[in-house]
Amino acid sequence: MCLVGALLLSSCSGFQSSLDPNGSGAGAIYGIWHLFFWTCAAVFLVVVVGLIGAMLRGRHSPSDAPPQMSPEPARERRLDRLLQVGIAASVAILLVFTLASYSVGTTLFYSPENALDVELTGHRWWWEVRYPGSGFATANEIHVPVGTPVRLTLRSEDVIHSFWVPNLHGKMDLIPGQTNRLVLTAERAGIYRGQCAEFCGQQHAFMALYVVAAPEPEISRWRERENRPAAEPATDAGKRGRQIFADNCAVCHTIRGFKEAGKVAPDLTHVASRLSLGAGRLPNSRGNRAGWIVDAQGLKPHVYMPSFPLPPDDLQALLDYLDTLR
Repeated sequence: MCLVGALLLSSCSGFQSSLDPNGSGAGAIYGIWHLFFWTCAAVFLVVVVGLIGAMLRGRHSPSDAPPQMSPEPARERRLDRLLQVGIAASVAILLVFTLASYSVGTTLFYSPENALDVELTGHRWWWEVRYPGSGFATANEIHVPVGTPVRLTLRSEDVIHSFWVPNLHGKMDLIPGQTNRLVLTAERAGIYRGQCAEFCGQQHAFMALYVVAAPEPEISRWRERENRPAAEPATDAGKRGRQIFADNCAVCHTIRGFKEAGKVAPDLTHVASRLSLGAGRLPNSRGNRAGWIVDAQGLKPHVYMPSFPLPPDDLQALLDYLDTLR
């Protein structure tokens, strides 16, 4: 059984797996999980061996032997010692589990002074990400420097959500009217997928986000780029697309530099540089952007964004404009 368990553990890796820890919080959880798993496996094996031994001894007893009203004194002493050992072992195991749980809990909720602050707000069904002190907001992506503690301030605008990036940390709920905080540290560069882990409605399964961990210079360049306003379109098609956006999309979406600024949907100032559309529903490409605009309700039913069956020429002009938002 232990060999099978080890083989299963070795195969459970990936960019959304708590068994492939790449953050300090996930590493602590992974360590205590191993402690619990292997200790319980050892106890299970001891119990099974004891049961098998008792069954084998029973088979060798004479069938016509009279039943004993009380065990022999020597056997009774052995049973008493065995019971005492079992009680002592159980108390010791529970004590170790309690101390380990306390130690891990203290590690998980420690908040260092030099942590990078990020504000994360859950909506149905997407994530709003803000960096205090900066002039921009993103959606469904958190960019963090490797090795730097990140203090997430978690809020919800509608129902209960739950933030969970298994490779980096455990779960933390986002509760309307309440502010929760979580500190995570990405120890290796990479892209880690997160997920809402609390059922929040019809599209709960498609409420994903990505944590992009990179070296500090790369994150600084990313933040500098995100702070810039949207580029002005240089072509006639792009300028036409900008107007189509203003006529159809600006009531909900924000693009910095627009006089119109919607507040109920993701900021699209640099949408073309993001990894996904619809909170992980689709990879971000020109073709998928077209599909999302034309049939958002077909791809992700019950989202607030309606479908826009634009004429082909208008759709292509709008896509030309969105392509410039990097």
